[in-house]
Amino acid sequence: MSLDKATVAKIAHLARIKVPEDEQEHLAGELSRILDFVEQLAEVETEGVQPMSSVVAQKLRRRPDVVTDGNIRDKVLANAPDGAEGFFAVPKVVE
Repeated sequence: MSLDKATVAKIAHLARIKVPEDEQEHLAGELSRILDFVEQLAEVETEGVQPMSSVVAQKLRRRPDVVTDGNIRDKVLANAPDGAEGFFAVPKVVE
């Protein structure tokens, strides 16, 4: 796929990127090469290939879903710069 300066200018406008006129020709060539590579990828046979998120087979480590030490509100609030009535106190941000 070949892009021209007008197409590059339109893409830059849509992306809200300022591209100087003298760089548009060079950028058109680079974008054209990128799109050619993407077209090459479309030619790869993927029929029957399972989608994957990684090339390495992985399993997530799991931990038992058990209740741990809870009820340590006072210890947690000890780290707060300001606490009130058992909660973190923060400055008002909405008028």
